Amino acid sequence: MMAPRLADEAEIRRSVTRIAHEILERNRGAEGVVLVGIAARGDDLARRLATEIERIEGVRVPVGALDITFYRDDIGMRGEAPEVKGTRIDFDVTGRTVVLVDDVLFTGRTIRAALDALVDFGRPEAIQLAVLVDRGHRELPIRADFVGKNVPTRKDEIVRVALKEVDGEDAVVVEEPR
Repeated sequence: MMAPRLADEAEIRRSVTRIAHEILERNRGAEGVVLVGIAARGDDLARRLATEIERIEGVRVPVGALDITFYRDDIGMRGEAPEVKGTRIDFDVTGRTVVLVDDVLFTGRTIRAALDALVDFGRPEAIQLAVLVDRGHRELPIRADFVGKNVPTRKDEIVRVALKEVDGEDAVVVEEPR
């Protein structure tokens, strides 16, 4: 049985465009804004947002990638060895508005780890959160400032985001647990 498709390429493109507009509106333009995507997929979404912001505003915002592998609170609890993706933040975050970007917001634990990792790079003026999919079931008091799509799910379901840069196609699907 094929997993239900919640979003296709066009819907993801529209979500990225809307989030880019919302970031610009909330921050009164792109001045002082930087994007930091959580690897993997959040960094690809951050690059797409930067491209869209440049198209809308004519300003290129800095984009970085954040690997949170060693900041996770479940690092020793997983059976497999962690896959380190690498952090690349080639700009100072101090005094800037950092928009943290991820593909799916679930329990909030990934975002908590990202916040811990991010402050190792400086002290931002503000940190905002943009996610493509918010699926609920928060375990921590974290909410996104910018959301592409709210998707009600059961806690045991798996929400997968596929992006062309990584997976060869753009899609959001919900899979049954194995």
